[in-house]
Amino acid sequence: MARRGAFMSSAETAATRTAEAPSAMQGTGRRRGRPRRGQADRLNDELLMHALDHFLEKGFEGTTLNAITASLGMSKQTVYARYGDKLTLFRASLKRAIDEWLVPLEQLERLESESIEDTLLDISRVIVTTLMSPAGLRLIRITNAESYRMPEIGEYTYRRGSQQISRYLRDLFQRRIFVNVAVTPDLDDLATAFLNLISGPARVNAWGLESDRVDVEAFIRQRVKLFLHGALPAQSAAPE
Repeated sequence: MARRGAFMSSAETAATRTAEAPSAMQGTGRRRGRPRRGQADRLNDELLMHALDHFLEKGFEGTTLNAITASLGMSKQTVYARYGDKLTLFRASLKRAIDEWLVPLEQLERLESESIEDTLLDISRVIVTTLMSPAGLRLIRITNAESYRMPEIGEYTYRRGSQQISRYLRDLFQRRIFVNVAVTPDLDDLATAFLNLISGPARVNAWGLESDRVDVEAFIRQRVKLFLHGALPAQSAAPE
């Protein structure tokens, strides 16, 4: 259920317009014929993945199209035909990585069980392991590094990730925790608080500090209990 970010429209238009364009590969020393659709898609995926590696390692300013194409054995003309410039390629590679990495909302919904505590534990496991995956840490680092100059990147990541998850959590809390409560707290604030509680190790790793020795299961259980104890009304037991 990925949403289309407005800042990606030019990249997607360029990619669509040139999807059938011939690509020249330098490895064989001669120009190849027009690739079939499946082959063209694979080459494009390889380009976007490889480009993101370069952008992550050297940042946007330090990365050149020459370096990307030389390491791939791909002609610059192929890249220009598909994306036009480095900025459009950067946005397209980042969008692709974000869409593949972020937890689909449907997956969270499938984790619901009779116990709200078990439901939050299962949701937390998926979110924490996704954030702490190599792909997750890479994306956190590069969006943090580049969003100040390209705020649309941070906006797209937020809308595709935190905002969708927060909306789901808000609905979950309303249905499962505060359904019979006279005064409902700010559920948006509670959703944000919950995500902040469980994202600590990923933030530490994204800053370049070591937190890979964290006992993820113990961490998740402690944070979920802390959240439920603070979220529930006074003298109320955790709903089952």
